[in-house]
Amino acid sequence: MSLAPRAVIVHRTTEYEELVAHHGTHGQAAFFLSSRGRSIEEVAERHRRTRRALAEVTSAVPLTWRQARVERSDLDRFLFAPEDVVVVVGQDGLVANVAKYLHGQPVVGIDTDPGRNPGVLVRHRPEQAAVLLASVVATGVDELTMVEAVADDTQRLVALNEIYLGTTGHQTARYRLGLENDGGVVEAQASSGVLVGTGTGATGWLRSLWQERGTRLPLPSPTEDRLLWFVREAWPSPATGTSLVAGELKDSASLTLTVESDRLIAFGDGIETDALELTWGQTVRVGACDRRLRLVG
Repeated sequence: MSLAPRAVIVHRTTEYEELVAHHGTHGQAAFFLSSRGRSIEEVAERHRRTRRALAEVTSAVPLTWRQARVERSDLDRFLFAPEDVVVVVGQDGLVANVAKYLHGQPVVGIDTDPGRNPGVLVRHRPEQAAVLLASVVATGVDELTMVEAVADDTQRLVALNEIYLGTTGHQTARYRLGLENDGGVVEAQASSGVLVGTGTGATGWLRSLWQERGTRLPLPSPTEDRLLWFVREAWPSPATGTSLVAGELKDSASLTLTVESDRLIAFGDGIETDALELTWGQTVRVGACDRRLRLVG
């Protein structure tokens, strides 16, 4: 007999909770903010909206389902099951945080602060949760493209928005960059890092680089199996070049990077604490991932 679905509600600690945890009491937190010209009421109201949304979503879970709740900082220790339905209650970035831990489970994004969040990934309101969960099997999903980095020692990193390769301090990274199936053309570079992004990431960091460069390459859509990549602040010298600084990866093409520094890292979706550690001579390949994020439309 198959198991009933399990609703896994993903959330994060609110700003208010972080402030009170740091300062000890509501009053101390309020004094701290007032000394800097801010009122705690705005932060407290966002906290109350988040709590109300969590309560509404929890009560909307069908009675025959099982439930679990996981905070963002515990995602790397939580075991998702094949029958899970993941309900992200919070901001768009929280969907990106959970994406790399999933293997085909449907995701429902619930926006706790409409107007403040773009709502690209958290597309629904708390009051819609009951209908969405009751019909999640029949509801259409978008298969969002993800990006992965695979090192020659089998280390692997998956991200929804983008992967950055460079140094921990975003200082000068030295490496050799090449494009797979491009006749073996490789260029030694010194830069502040390389960014490879998806269509979902085209609403964030990738878009800022795209606008800055004024490239004619169109931004990919979230479901398109095409990535864009940019080298940040490449430095020309007798030993390093700047001819390979931007491009697209399609038809399963990959970007390859061979480390020529003591230490480089690769991290996804802005989370530097969960990174691949790369040392001199190692090679890492970056391209579209076979896995997709199944986001309920």
